[in-house]
Amino acid sequence: MTASSNTTTPNPAPPTHLGWFVGIPTAAVVWWFAYSHLTDWADWVVATLGLRRETHLGEAVHFFAYDAPKVLLLLLGIVFVMGVVQTFFAPERTRALLSGKRLGIGNFLAALLGIVTPFCSCSAVPLFIGFLSAGVPLGVTFSFLISAPMVNEVALALLFGLFGWKVAALYLVTGLSIAIAAGLVIGKLKMERYLQDWVRDIHMGDAALPTGTTLTWNDRFAAGLRHVREIVGKVWPYVLIGIAVGAGIHGYVPEELMAKLLGKDAPWWALPAAVAMGVPMYTNAAGIIPVVEALITKGAALGTTLAFMMSVIALSLPEMLILRNVLKLPLIATFAGVVAMGILFVGYLFNVLLN
Repeated sequence: MTASSNTTTPNPAPPTHLGWFVGIPTAAVVWWFAYSHLTDWADWVVATLGLRRETHLGEAVHFFAYDAPKVLLLLLGIVFVMGVVQTFFAPERTRALLSGKRLGIGNFLAALLGIVTPFCSCSAVPLFIGFLSAGVPLGVTFSFLISAPMVNEVALALLFGLFGWKVAALYLVTGLSIAIAAGLVIGKLKMERYLQDWVRDIHMGDAALPTGTTLTWNDRFAAGLRHVREIVGKVWPYVLIGIAVGAGIHGYVPEELMAKLLGKDAPWWALPAAVAMGVPMYTNAAGIIPVVEALITKGAALGTTLAFMMSVIALSLPEMLILRNVLKLPLIATFAGVVAMGILFVGYLFNVLLN
């Protein structure tokens, strides 16, 4: 065995405080420059391809060229920030903080924690099981399960970027209200008997706060960067697919058709139908919000369209199939029914307030 075979390549050293101090402001300047020139970029793409925005294809291409970098830039920025924030909310500490909390306070805390845990509906289920195993009340765990996919930082950042702070704030308040109210209802119904037997048999011990080395800011910034790789690395295909669908709707679907089906003067059953159509679909906020934007620009009512989005990310069919391994059918039906009622209420509320 030669000497060279005994040597190992050292891992690259993480950035120092100086590296983060220089790198983060530089990245922020580049981010802001790119974000402030999105219209110029989209116009350049359309002109370079020899298209005109007055045509269906030209308008669709312009929509895609503008929204794709816009959504990805928003994701990069907000996911990095929330990745740093999440270093203060480890799963073990989260379970410990929620265990033993009474209904009401626990539901409120669980719904708030859902904002800083950007899980899709399916990936939130393992943590949902972890909460149950740590002794967190059933209603409280449902508040988290609803809030995590529906009211996370990705959804709020994209709504803010596309529709402004008023829509994002109203969505935040109503989404949290659904998560809290649904968890309270399920908790009051005392439906623990409808957990699958293996879940009920999990030892319900005390959840101790974790101990360990305190993270440095270098560690937290590195965690933010890993968060970007993991989250954006997973969702960017959904983003591009969603924007492509939105571009097709924006460029080719007649405004009169969308206004008739989902507009402010649509029949009363349009909103329940939109919610029902969203359930079989499975995507996340990053993938569905560009579609929502395109529908709204075509005349769809904001409340009806956002109710459709909520059903896609909070009541997806794949989530129900996964939950079937954890919950018995009466509890799944109760969960779906309570959340659907909340979504319908929010949809009608948005349509009335923003009409």
